[in-house]
Amino acid sequence: MTRQLFSQLSRHLPRRLIQRDPMPDGKTDSLAAEIPASLSEACLKYAYASEEQLYREFSSHPEGLNIREVEDALEAHGPNQIPAQAPTPWWKHLWSCYRNPFNLLLTLLGIFSYATEDDLFGAGVIALMVIISTLLNFIQEARSTKAADALKAMVSNTATVMRVINEKGKSSYVEIPLDQLVPGDIVKLSAGDMIPADLRVLQARDLFVAQASLTGESLPVEKAAVSRAARHNNPLECDTLCFMGTNVVSGTALAMVIATGGNTWFGQLAGRVTQQENEPNAFQKGISRVSWLLIRFMLVMVPVVLLINGFTKGDWWEAALFSLSVAVGLTPEMLPMIVTSTLARGAVKLSKQKVIVKHLDAIQNFGAMDILCTDKTGTLTQDRIILETHTDILGGVSDRVLYTAWLNSHYQTGLKNLLDVAVLEGVDAENARRAVARWQKVDEIPFDFERRRMSVVVSESPEVHQLICKGALQEILSVCTQVRHGDEIVPLNDAMLKRIRRVTDDLNRQGLRVVAVATKFLPARHEDYSRVDESDLILEGYIAFLDPPKETTAPALKALKESGITVKILTGDSELVAAKVCREVGLDVDERVTGCEIENLRDEELAALALRTTLFARLTPMHKERIVRLLRGEGHVVGFMGDGINDAPALRAADIGISVDGAVDIAREAADIILLEKSLMVLEEGVIEGRRTFANMLKYIKMTASSNFGNVFSVLVASAFLPFLPMLPIHLLIQNLLYDVSQVAIPFDNVDDEQIAKPQRWNPADLGRFMVFFGPISSIFDIMTFCVMWWVFQANVPEAQTLFQSGWFVVGLLSQTLIVHMIRTRRIPFIQSRAAWPLMVMTLIVMAVGIALPFSPLASYLHLQALPLSYFPWLVLILGGYMTLTQAVKGFYARRYGWQ
Repeated sequence: MTRQLFSQLSRHLPRRLIQRDPMPDGKTDSLAAEIPASLSEACLKYAYASEEQLYREFSSHPEGLNIREVEDALEAHGPNQIPAQAPTPWWKHLWSCYRNPFNLLLTLLGIFSYATEDDLFGAGVIALMVIISTLLNFIQEARSTKAADALKAMVSNTATVMRVINEKGKSSYVEIPLDQLVPGDIVKLSAGDMIPADLRVLQARDLFVAQASLTGESLPVEKAAVSRAARHNNPLECDTLCFMGTNVVSGTALAMVIATGGNTWFGQLAGRVTQQENEPNAFQKGISRVSWLLIRFMLVMVPVVLLINGFTKGDWWEAALFSLSVAVGLTPEMLPMIVTSTLARGAVKLSKQKVIVKHLDAIQNFGAMDILCTDKTGTLTQDRIILETHTDILGGVSDRVLYTAWLNSHYQTGLKNLLDVAVLEGVDAENARRAVARWQKVDEIPFDFERRRMSVVVSESPEVHQLICKGALQEILSVCTQVRHGDEIVPLNDAMLKRIRRVTDDLNRQGLRVVAVATKFLPARHEDYSRVDESDLILEGYIAFLDPPKETTAPALKALKESGITVKILTGDSELVAAKVCREVGLDVDERVTGCEIENLRDEELAALALRTTLFARLTPMHKERIVRLLRGEGHVVGFMGDGINDAPALRAADIGISVDGAVDIAREAADIILLEKSLMVLEEGVIEGRRTFANMLKYIKMTASSNFGNVFSVLVASAFLPFLPMLPIHLLIQNLLYDVSQVAIPFDNVDDEQIAKPQRWNPADLGRFMVFFGPISSIFDIMTFCVMWWVFQANVPEAQTLFQSGWFVVGLLSQTLIVHMIRTRRIPFIQSRAAWPLMVMTLIVMAVGIALPFSPLASYLHLQALPLSYFPWLVLILGGYMTLTQAVKGFYARRYGWQ
């Protein structure tokens, strides 16, 4: 399962389906129409089969499969991977690395070159450029994929499965990777788990599953071992089946795997979705815009070069070949390799910062993030809840309240959060044993984020059941009609409500998180209990918890602010508690907004409010998702950090979802970035590394764009006035090949501090402006070179064109190589900012080769000639002037437009 497939499903499935409630029996579901009839029939058969039939069908046993049976099943059914997850064969990967616009364009140019002029050497150089680009991209992508897989393996989801673990037949629950599941496996489920395959429920206790990814049902659906409804024709409506891609909200279960991988319901849909065109993300859109900007520039300039040379020289074939070489020179064929290797290097470096990147493209969004939305608990605070007090409704210490809350926490089978752990630790072992012996669990009404409360029903006698409800204060009060005042039960009137508010507000102002406890006695019955029974309750009192801030939170928030990131707190907790914690860590929270206020706001109003507000409290999962979406709609790059079931919608809605290694399965699956340490300081370090990665990618694009623009401008001027070509096609091709080789080390380059101080994002308009500013600078000194070669060295007749071309070849190559160091930094290169040693070495090697070629044995074959020694002072003067003017223009440009 991947986040991309979830998002693709939500795009490609019918919109009506995604928004609907469960369909009545007898109607055809459009989702079922997407699935082969054989799969639907099999699902329905297993939904109503007995346990014995299931064991026979899958050759399974209650004690689980043994090693041999697992191996046979894996051989028969393959690993539990959906189609998009299957490893790509190397030859397909190689083809995909070749098949980018730049390589395809170069291939066409090479074929045209050979077909029209029989220029085997020129076609060979073009082919060499394509091969180098493709192989480098292939090698880097293979390495990055291997590194990314190794990193993802550190945080990959697992399933709890009953397996026979030795030859004596002893069985036990073991944690295995999801791809090792096979049909017939017995899986144990609990709250927060992803459903790892298509399952038939064998045993269930208050099992509720969120199926929104497949059916669009907004509320969790209860599942059972034996169907409670009439026979369905649509497997998605069978309450005995669970499907891959959904997740457990509450309860526990044992279930048998009935289908894995591409044979699952989700896998069948995924196979169809992945055959459709994927919608590119923000990073891919940015790369595409930049690429097509360069291609459009080439498509405009190359015909101009052809026409000018054709009319001025009269040799249209030679002009065509020259313009062809110009087109090759304008093609940034190393862009895919630079992007891939930079992202891969960034991912590996981030892993050393305890940040695991699940999707390489997320690194750029990480660096571009300017708003971070995060929960309070465990992020600002220590993720260590302390039970501070347990009181009656007026604030007096009450053991009865603690004991009642303990029964609720002990008997609930959902996800035990930190509050439950603190309550369970608050009662000593002896009292706990006596309570378990005295009370038996009858039923449970699981927690959900709409009610924000959960209940258990217990009994100490056959005639009476007691419902114990624990949850958020406001939600508990909404279902209470009475309170326990001392030994009396009195009505919950306005006067009593005001006293309750004063007590709880005082606890909140102390930074304590208040959870209310209520009870209700009912006559014993056999029917299941539901949320309808949570009414006319008696408020018993409160349990209050201390969630102290982390010592690192304040400096981390300060660092994020200095890095240009605005932090917003989105919490389900009380606004008073959250406000106190925020003030303690240095966040300004003068304006606070609660979930009930959000309900009445239009999107435009909430968007404006979200931009200026730091603290949002008492939020539901849908509130969090809505705020994130609206902030994105305002043009911000939004990150969301969360680790709970309630955070999954917002994680998927954000530009970059951030979770932690200890998060529930559904949160980790929805996230792009996994933190191995739940700390904002770790996050800030990851953001800086993301910006460093993006800055290195941007260097190559800016260098290539400006250098290409300058070269074409120089070619146009020379073509208009010279009686011969300023440089032969072979010279342009070799120059471009050497320049490309020098760029290979850019992913390893250093980045100046000011370039990572603020969020960075793609800006094609800025790139165009950059080209116009810096491209003509090289043309000025190219024209100076023309003048020197024409008048000083008398290379002004066709017979002396080889000397002219050799002189410009060296100047052009050296200026193109030096521009790498000029544009890589806003500072003075080599003095205030030095490139990393790999880039320095590559630069020196390429410059040495460029100077040596006219003196080498290859010179005559390449139509070059040795340059006189008197040429080199001019070379130094021209390059020195070029660097000086470029540095001056950099200062003006940075003051006027900034330096990304």
